[in-house]
Formats: sequence, structure tokens, C-alpha cells
Amino acid sequence: MIIPRITFWIAILLGGALLGIYLDARLFAGYLHDVYFHILTLPLGLVLLYAVVLVSRNTGRILARMGRVGDLPRMETNRLVTTGVYSCMRHPMHLGLMFFPLSLALILGSASFIMIIAPAEILLILVMIRFVEEPEAIRKFGDAYIEYMRHVPAFNLKPSCLAMLFKIDAR
Repeated sequence: MIIPRITFWIAILLGGALLGIYLDARLFAGYLHDVYFHILTLPLGLVLLYAVVLVSRNTGRILARMGRVGDLPRMETNRLVTTGVYSCMRHPMHLGLMFFPLSLALILGSASFIMIIAPAEILLILVMIRFVEEPEAIRKFGDAYIEYMRHVPAFNLKPSCLAMLFKIDAR
């Protein structure tokens, strides 16, 4: 199941970048070569990309350490993790990854990618979570996941939860 997900991410990132560049040439030609626009967007994109990588690394380590029992392929889980950041939100990794398209758009300085495509891709990711990730977790973990859904929101922007999400682990 990992190959289709990787393909999905490559498609939305590469497709968004190419479509953004194409639309910029058609809609925002003045911004295409505006150095001031790029001076503004590049640092924002790099900071956001760092946050995306940090969240992915932190949540990936938690899942690798606590979500696996036995010999499983890399990036697969068979144990429901409900502690740490997973005690306050069900999809902390997806929360970080939702901002991957926007970080790339800002790095590229593509006005149409920033304003049109990245928001559309964020909505697509939310739809994927709702109609692919959640049903898959219910099939995998059954009633335990349904109970978890009752008590823990998909996303949580409370400062205490975000602090766990961005905690830098020295290990």
C-alpha cells in the first residue's frame, strides 16, 4: 500500500509545480520574474518545508517505535498508537504533510501554485484522509479505532498538542 501513496505524493507535488509554472506564464506573468516576490516566498517556503520534515520525522519515529509488532515491512504498522501526539490528534503526520504542497509552491515562488493549486491539493489530502485513511484504519484496528475516533479529533491545533508535534527528539 506504500507505493500508491508515494506515487500520489509525487503526482500532486510534481503536477502542482508544473501546472503552477504553466498557469503563472498565463495568469501571473508579472510575478514570474519578480525577484521581490521570490525573496518573500523562498524563506517562508524553506521554513514551512523544515516544519513538514520535522513533523514527518517525529511522527514517523513514533510509529516505527510503537506501531509495529513483529517483522513488518518498513513504513507499515499493526498496532494502534494512541499515546504522545497521537493522544491529542489522530493524523499528526498528515497535518504536517498537508503543508508540503504549499511549502514547495512558496519555494518555487509560483503565484498560481500558492493561491490555487496548493489549497486544492490540501483539500484533496483531507478527502484522502476521510475516504481512504480512516476506513483503512477502521478495517485494520476495528472497534478500537472507532472508539479512538470518538475521543480524539483528526487534527488538533491546541498549543500543547502542537508542542508535542514539533518536539525535537535527540534520538
